[in-house]
Amino acid sequence: MKAVLDACVIYPPVLRAILLSAARAGLYAPVWSDRILEEWARAADRRGDGSGEAARAEGQAMRAVFPSATTAPRPGLEARLHLPDANDIHVLASAVASGADAIVTFNAQDFPRHVLAAEGVDRRDPDGFLWEIWSKQPEVMAPILERVRQDASRLAGHEVALKSLLKRAQLNRLAKAAG
Repeated sequence: MKAVLDACVIYPPVLRAILLSAARAGLYAPVWSDRILEEWARAADRRGDGSGEAARAEGQAMRAVFPSATTAPRPGLEARLHLPDANDIHVLASAVASGADAIVTFNAQDFPRHVLAAEGVDRRDPDGFLWEIWSKQPEVMAPILERVRQDASRLAGHEVALKSLLKRAQLNRLAKAAG
């Protein structure tokens, strides 16, 4: 499966770590555009603590690890696409241009399923997307989730429970299945 990661699912560190680790394990192929990665960095810029530069550096690392993930816009493609929020058309354009099966996003309102279906793309919320991957490959996902939990514990300076970590990341179904 090939899935476009919208900026809103790349921004949260725990969710990003799980999504990228699952991709590194070969459980799906991630897709993004330079514009998606820059949206993430601009959102991080608003924190005012240097997070934007860190996001740009991590975006460069993501490009290096997944060299085929970055999809360039196809001339004229965005002009024929329509979504409720015109600022999200570039995400759908990335999906269409890359032949992605889905867009992983929290933003259901601006990505109507019937509009995406006309382009051969599905909308997946990150919880359902990761829960499905877990359901098919728990033996691969369990160590991924444990590594993310250990990293979160190290950063927090105390043990963090997997279930609560996943729930804070809005991954309730995955938390129930894995926790």
